[in-house]
Formats: sequence, structure tokens, C-alpha cells
Amino acid sequence: MQNHCAVSNCTSGKSGSQPLFRFPHDPARSKKWVEKCQKQDLMDKSPSQLYRFYRLCGKHFETSLVDRSPQSAVLKDDAIPTIFDVLNQPQNGQVKRTKEMLQTKEDEKEDKERKKMKQSPAVTTSTDVHPLPDEEQYKEYLKSLFEVFALLGEQSIAPTGPSNDKQDGLSSSNFQALLEYRMNCGDEAVKKRHAVNKECFSPALLNQLIDVCEKCIRGKLVEEVQRNGYFSLLTDDLVKISGEWYLPFFLRYVDQSNCQQERFVGFLSFEGDGDALAETLLSKITENWGLNMEQCRCQAHSCSGTHSSKMKTFAAKLTERFPLAVLTQRSTRTLNLSLANGMALSGVQLVLSTLKKIESFFSQSPLLVVEMEHAISIFYPDKEEKAKELKEICGTSWTGRHDAFEVMVEILEALLLCVDSVHDNEDMRWNDQITHNALEISKALADFEFIMALVVLKNTLTLTHAFGKNVQGQAADAHFATTSLKAVLHTLKEVSDNIDVYHEFWNDEAFNLATAMEVPVKVPRSFLRKHQLESGAIRPESYYKVHLSIPVVEHVIREITEIFSEDHLRILRGLSLVPTLIEMHKSMKPEEESIQVFQKEIPNPGTLSAEMHCWWVKWSKKGKGETFPSNVHDTLQLPDVKFFPNMLAILRLIGILPTLAVADGCDVAYKRFKTYMENVPDQFKSRSLALLNVNYDVGWNLDSMVDVYMKTYPDSGDAS
Repeated sequence: MQNHCAVSNCTSGKSGSQPLFRFPHDPARSKKWVEKCQKQDLMDKSPSQLYRFYRLCGKHFETSLVDRSPQSAVLKDDAIPTIFDVLNQPQNGQVKRTKEMLQTKEDEKEDKERKKMKQSPAVTTSTDVHPLPDEEQYKEYLKSLFEVFALLGEQSIAPTGPSNDKQDGLSSSNFQALLEYRMNCGDEAVKKRHAVNKECFSPALLNQLIDVCEKCIRGKLVEEVQRNGYFSLLTDDLVKISGEWYLPFFLRYVDQSNCQQERFVGFLSFEGDGDALAETLLSKITENWGLNMEQCRCQAHSCSGTHSSKMKTFAAKLTERFPLAVLTQRSTRTLNLSLANGMALSGVQLVLSTLKKIESFFSQSPLLVVEMEHAISIFYPDKEEKAKELKEICGTSWTGRHDAFEVMVEILEALLLCVDSVHDNEDMRWNDQITHNALEISKALADFEFIMALVVLKNTLTLTHAFGKNVQGQAADAHFATTSLKAVLHTLKEVSDNIDVYHEFWNDEAFNLATAMEVPVKVPRSFLRKHQLESGAIRPESYYKVHLSIPVVEHVIREITEIFSEDHLRILRGLSLVPTLIEMHKSMKPEEESIQVFQKEIPNPGTLSAEMHCWWVKWSKKGKGETFPSNVHDTLQLPDVKFFPNMLAILRLIGILPTLAVADGCDVAYKRFKTYMENVPDQFKSRSLALLNVNYDVGWNLDSMVDVYMKTYPDSGDAS
């Protein structure tokens, strides 16, 4: 089944809100629809094929022929499509010739039938029905299977369903149930197959369908990305599927209409160590997926905890093999959280895991947020403005903010009071799951290792807070951030050089906070057990300086220096071409030196200086009431940008930079991916279904899927 309109050049079914309608079952009405569409490939199809596999969108019907409601749109029984673009309509002569051809074919068919009747008068009426050849029947059967699988993928429904009984195979699966429904509705291809084999499909066949679907969808995505030039390779946090760790991959590019796009292209296994794993991942990407990494200009990764070292090895290997793939920051997570996630320190990971639990905890009921607001009022009785500000923050997803660690310190005492109150459950308002979650959070908050790590993170990452917010903000802020990086690194270096003094202040802050919360100050019990030390053998202040403060500061300096390399900063400086920045700094022309980084990618390097001057002149003066584009996306949509080919090429390259957030509506794939991973139960998660579900708008081509299947598994149809 197509999920787009069958009319040539009509895209409303793919990207718009127009409903799609099946071709009618009735042969006479189906023929009228085909004549109106004037598509040669539709004329060769039978009414049954048209009904099952082709659709027309509501754009081609008079509004009076469609009964609409907020939930659905229903076509009237006698509706005929009459609205078509001029470009889609053939010339009158062509229409006439097509009708003549159809009529000639029908006349020839009738003559042949009459001759057969004369030669064999005793033949019964059953000879009028011409069964499809075996190969065509097999193709129709495969189309039915792919259509069902596509439906399951789009709706995130596991094909095998809840049945785990190996003896039953797939007999009680969701896939089988849908196929039985199709048989009951008259799907002759599936009926015949079931009559011959006593089953519609096997587990082996299901795996083959999954394999082909993945190949076709990923192949189409990769082809689209590489057709549009340069791209960025992005990864997200590792996910566990069927007990194994997998790394999700995304591609960011700018399409033919100069719109930023980000696509999910699948998972790769993250099992293994070091260089061998990095080589395997690169081999899969280039050889199996067919990505031309010579076109990759940026890379960005999100990985946390113990896996961060393996991720760094992969990033380094990728840079070694493809030096133009500049390592950058990922816009989907704030800089401070990314820096913290890369620290394989037990205290830091305890803070991060607790933040996730807190976010999940308060999402269970709005009454929990009310309970938290009440706790804040208790701890800020004389500071109404501060209490109001914190209450407003707690009503949002504050755990993902740039200042998440600063907020956490301010509400820590109130938070402990809140979760303890929920766990006590004196008024019996909360269920067992909520009270259990409250207890888990309370245990973490009442651990001095947690408090000390939180204070160190807060004080260290306060220094990168403004820089991170700017570099991931608007174009003007990101451009300004490139000039402030040196000052940020200088401040961090000063902290590192005087860590004894700074750690003393941080330790005092953590000690006072722990005392107020009645939390004992001590060295982590796991450290004492590991080194077989008695309690009190090492002072907490000394332990946390060596195992927390020093590693955190050193990690932040190292990561900032590595991620914001000179090549990365040069690309960010290219934002000076955005019209709002030119008008804002009209006394200064865009820095030509920073634009030189794009020399190899622009079409006319010799005219770069002259073209950049014309671009600056065009945007340096703003008329009364005139507004200029303030970001890369809006600048790329300017109609005049095509007259500046070098500027267009540079802006397209900046548009794929992972550090900058994509425009609204361009991050749909990432949102779908997150929704799938959060909402689908672990036992039903599937790498293949995730790919289908996230990319259901790519447009299914059942014929090509069948062709790929028959080439990949040429012997599969022999059993029929």
C-alpha cells in the first residue's frame, strides 16, 4: 500500500494533511478514476491491484464530495476526482491517443475471446477467469506481507505479539492476525498460499521481510542524504535491546529546498572493545550501509559513563580516517550535561542517574509537583520571589536545563523533605510504586558522595554555563560564544592551578549542606571495601579532592578544548554571514579569514571575496520596518540566496553543524525516536521496527521491496 498520492508530482499525501482514499472496488468507477489521473502505469493495473496498492489524496476531489469530521474524512460513494494540476494533465492529443489505445486493447481482447469461443464452444464460463502466473501470484502475496509489516512498523506494534510459545510459532502473532483478516476480506494471494502451505508465513520468512525492509528504507535514506551533498554523522545515548547495547545513528543534511533535515538510519551493535569495535562500526557504516564518509563534514556523539571511552575511540578513529569530519557538540543535550555525562566517576554518575529518577518521579502525577511546591514554601518562608521562581522552575523539565546542577543545589533540602513525605505516605495518597520511587531518590540524596559531587559539578560547570547557553542559542549568541571561549578556558585553568583553595570552599559548602540535611560526612563505603581500609583511615576532604574535584576540572578543560577545536570555531564564525549579524555589526565586514575554511567546498573560490562584499553590502542597511533573517534556516530560505552560490554553499555547510539546533519541524525524526524508545515496552523493542516507525513518512514502494526480496532470497518462492 502506498502512503502517498498516486498522481504525478503530487506531494500532499507525503508531507501535507490531505487524507488518502483507496481506488474503488467497482471496475467501472475504478476505470473512471484512472482516466482522470492520466497515468500510464495505472492503466495497466487491475481494479483489485488499484484498490489494494494505490491511493488518491483529497486534493483532487471537490470539497462537496468529502464528508469531514475532526477525526476522519470519508469519500462519498459516487465521488470522481476532477481537480488536477495543469502540469499533471497530458495534452489533449495525448489524452485522445491514450483513450484510443485503451479502446484498441479492449477491442483486441474481445476479438481474441470471440475466436476462443468459436474454437472451443464447449468450454464453460470458468475459462473467462484468467489466473495470474505463479510468479505474479507470489509477488502479490509478498506485497500483502510487506503491506502488513509496514502497518505494524508505523504503529509500533510488534509482529510476534505477546506469544512466547515456541511450539505455536507465529500462529497467535499480530502479523498472523492481520493476515487472517486480509484473507477474510478477500486477499486471494494470501488465501491461496495458506491453502497450499497451511500457513501464511514462518519465523524465517518474517526475518527475511525485516531484512529487506531495513535495506530498502536505509538505502532510500542514504541515497537522499548523499544526493544533497555534505552531511554530519550523529549518535545518541546507547540503548539496550534484547539484552545487548546498540548505538543509534542519525544523519543531518540540508535538502534540495535548503531545509535542514535529520534522519534516523538505524542501530549498530556496541559490543566489543576499543579499536576493534571502532573498526567494526566504520566498516558497517561504509560497506554495509553504503555511506560515503568522504562527504561527512562533522560528527557529534552523546554517550555516558563507562561507555564514554569506547565512544572516544570511535570518534578518534573516524577523525583519523576522515580528517574533515570535525568533532562537535550535539544540540540535543546542553553542554554542561554533556560534559558531566562523559565523566566515569561514581559520584558524578550517581548525580546524573538521580536526575533521571527525579524527572521520571514528578512526571507520574501533577500532585507530586504540588507537594514539591509546598516543600519549597517551607524552606523559603521569607523569600517569596525566590520561592516563586523555584516553583516555576520545578513545574518544567528543569533536569535538562543549562543550570540544572545550580537548581538542584537550591532545592535539595526541599526535595528531600518532599520525597520523604511521599514515602511516609501518612495520608495514604500515593500508590506503592510512587512511594518506592520516593524512597530510592531519598537514599541517593542522603548520601554525602552525592552531595559532594553535586556541589563540585555546580561550581565547576557554572564557569561554562553562559558559554554553553550561547553556543547552543541563536546565531548572534553562538557567534559571540566563539570570542568568549578563551576567557572560559583561562578561568578553568586558574581553578585547576589553585585547586587546593577552590576545593576547600567546595568542601565547606558540601559539609554545611549535609549538616543541614542531617547527612553524615564520610568516604564512600565502596572505596573503603575495595582498598580494605578502616572507617576514618582517610579524611573525606582529601579523598574528594583527589577522586572528585581534580578529575572533574581536568575533564572539563580537556573536553572543551577537544570539542571546540579551531576548525569547529571557524565554522561557527561563519555565522557572521547571517543577515541580522551583518546589520548588527555593519561597521565590520564578515571575517574573510574564517570563511577560508570552506575554500574546498565552495563552487567558485576565485570570486569569494567579491561575492562576500556584495553580500555584506546587501544586508548592511535595513529599511524602515524591514526584518532580516536571524538564523541559518531562514537565511537559506531567502529567494535571492541562489544568486550568491558561494554564500549558499557556505550556509548549507553551517546548516549541518550539529552544535546548532535545527529549525522547528526539522527534528521530527529525533522526537519520534525518543517517543519510540520511551513508550515501547522493553520486551517489544525492535531495531527494525524502530527504523520503520521513525521513518514511516519516507514512502513505501512495495514493488521495489518485492524486487529486492526476490533478488536477495531467490529460492524462497519454490515452496509454493
